[in-house]
Amino acid sequence: MEIEYVQAKTLKEKPVWDQNLGFGKYFTDYMFTMDWTVNKGWHNAKIEPYAPICLDPATLVLHYAQETFEGLKAYKSKDGNVLLFRPEMNARRFANSNRRLCMEILPEEMFVEAIEKLVAHEADWIPTAEGTSLYIRPFMFATEAAVGVHPSSAYKFVIILSPVGAYYPEGVNPVKIYVEDEYVRATKGGTGFTKCGGNYAASIAAQVKAEKLGYTQVLWLDGVERKYVEEVGTMNVMFKIDNKIITAPCDGTVLPGVTRDSILHILKDWGYEVEERHLSIDELMEAGRKGKLEEAFGTGTAAVISPVGELYYKGETVTINDFKTGELTQKLYDTLTGIQWGNVKDTYGWTRIVK
Repeated sequence: MEIEYVQAKTLKEKPVWDQNLGFGKYFTDYMFTMDWTVNKGWHNAKIEPYAPICLDPATLVLHYAQETFEGLKAYKSKDGNVLLFRPEMNARRFANSNRRLCMEILPEEMFVEAIEKLVAHEADWIPTAEGTSLYIRPFMFATEAAVGVHPSSAYKFVIILSPVGAYYPEGVNPVKIYVEDEYVRATKGGTGFTKCGGNYAASIAAQVKAEKLGYTQVLWLDGVERKYVEEVGTMNVMFKIDNKIITAPCDGTVLPGVTRDSILHILKDWGYEVEERHLSIDELMEAGRKGKLEEAFGTGTAAVISPVGELYYKGETVTINDFKTGELTQKLYDTLTGIQWGNVKDTYGWTRIVK
C-alpha cells in the first residue's frame, strides 16, 4: 500500500511500563486510517496523529450499527524483536464479520500490512514489563451520511494501539462467575460468531447484574433452550472434566477465538482428549458436585487465560479446584504467553516478526 505519513506536532508522555497500566487506558501517538467508497475502493491510507474522528450526525454507523472490530497484541522479545501472534487469523475473522454485516471486505494482506506498518512506527510504545503488551484494535464502520437501513456506500478502517497490562485486576487468578439464564448473548442465524459492537452492547446488562451480585463475569447459556454453555463474558470457555477438555463448538453462536484455536492445538499435542460439543449447564454443575470438574478457564486475546474458581447457578455454588489456578491452566498460560513473548520455541510458526 501507499501510506501517507502525517507528522504529529507534539508527542505524548509515555506511562510507566508496569502492571498498573490497566487495559485500554492509554493510546499511542499515531493511528492508521483508510477509506473505502463505491467509486474509489480502498484509498487514502495514512499513519497520522491519534485524534478524534469527525462524523456527520446522519452517519449510518450511529443509527444502524454497521461496525466491526478485532483485537490482537504486539510483544517485544528479549532480543528486541517485535512480534505479532497469528494476525492472519484476525484478518480472516474480520472479513467474516464484515461479510455478515454486509460491509466491505478488507483483503487479508492489507489488514496485516497496515498493522505491521503502524506497530513498527510505534514500537517504542510496546511495554516490556512481565505480563504487558501492546494491544492492537483494528475497526471499521459505515461512514455514509444517510438515514435509511441499507449497506453503506462508504467505510473507514482505523487501527489504534494501547499499551496494556492485565485485563482483569485479578490477573491469572481465579474469578467468580454468575451463570446467566435470563439474558442471552446470541442465537443461530445471528451475529454471535462475529466481532461487532452490537454483540457487546447487548451483553452489558448481564455483566452489570453479575457485578452487583459480587461476580466478575457471566457464563452465557444458549439463546434457545437456556441450557448449553457457550462463552464466559467476552471469552471462549473450556472445562477439564475427568481429564477431558470440553468446549462449545463454533457453530454460529460462539466466536472462533484465535486464543481458543491455539489452546486446542497445544492441548491435542500434549495428548489431551478434546471434545468440541454442547455441554449442558446441568451436566457441568453435576460434574462440579461430584468433584469431576477439575479446572475451568476462559480464553481470549485480552486476558489470554482467566481461571474460573466458582460458578453460581440458580442458588447453587460450585467451587472449582479449591478456588486455585489449576496446574493445566497455568501451564497453558505459561506456554502460550511464552510463545507470544518469544521466550518459548514456536514450533507452530504462529509468531511473526515485524520488520
